[in-house]
Amino acid sequence: MTVNNHIEEFHGLPVFDFVAAVYEGAELPEPDAVAWKIGVEYDAPKGWVERWSEFLAAVDPGRVTAVVVGEWSLDGPESFDEPLAAIIGAADRLPALRGLFIGDITYEENEISWIDMVDVTPVLTTFPLLTELVVRGASDESVEGEGVLLQPVRHEHLRALRFESGGLPAAVPRAVAASELPALERLEFWLGVQSYGGDVTLDDLAPFLDGARFPALRHLGLQDSELQDEIAAAVAHAPVVARLESLSLSMGVLTDQGATALLEGQPLTHLKALDLHHHFLSEPMQERLRQALPGVEIDLSEAGKPDDQHRYVAVAE
Repeated sequence: MTVNNHIEEFHGLPVFDFVAAVYEGAELPEPDAVAWKIGVEYDAPKGWVERWSEFLAAVDPGRVTAVVVGEWSLDGPESFDEPLAAIIGAADRLPALRGLFIGDITYEENEISWIDMVDVTPVLTTFPLLTELVVRGASDESVEGEGVLLQPVRHEHLRALRFESGGLPAAVPRAVAASELPALERLEFWLGVQSYGGDVTLDDLAPFLDGARFPALRHLGLQDSELQDEIAAAVAHAPVVARLESLSLSMGVLTDQGATALLEGQPLTHLKALDLHHHFLSEPMQERLRQALPGVEIDLSEAGKPDDQHRYVAVAE
């Protein structure tokens, strides 16, 4: 998964670009047959909120199950406040909404560090039946009162939660850890780098490793980190791993040191999948992983040079 291309599928449905379809005069699909993407291009004649209103008028919003929010600024990075308010304001017209992806914006449109995100807690409090939420972007810590993307919340139905950032503030995992999410099955954090606001520490991740929270959790992703070796070492002895079906430590600066810690820790043979793509492992270590975990689907793609002195995470700026 990268930010180089727009997503083509979300919430188990193909993504359908509503604005492009209107521009081309294309026939619209059934409301529940696709994940509807609403986004505006640079210097477009209409803004995001106006396009959102057109979308609600063009389809039966009561049958829409998934929405993908694309670029919302016509002339550069702007906060997500107005689009968020528009989505929240239409909640009574979207009773079937179960999946929301905020920020399907590629590098070509905006650097991920330029996607100014706001507190998305209202999404969860306004849509109590939502089952999947993905948030891409960075918090604008230069604005007073900003810098936090989530507040602790209780949500009975959320099954999948992912925050994608080139520099995730520690306040986000802390808020998730303080939340009550009894149905949560998939949790992923793109942690990013310190130079873009990523200040998450191992202590901030500890609540997700001890196994006491989120009893339904089956997939954990702690990804895109400069601390990937240290995270791998912590995961190696984490109680939560025993009940996971899949684990992702991808996109970061994982080296032989971290992989060795994984293999010397608790058994991982029960996993269905182990995602380590974008790594800096030697060929012998990659082979050792394959031999040690013969029944596990291991993603070792995007290999960097193990001796590279300038190791980098997959997503930062």
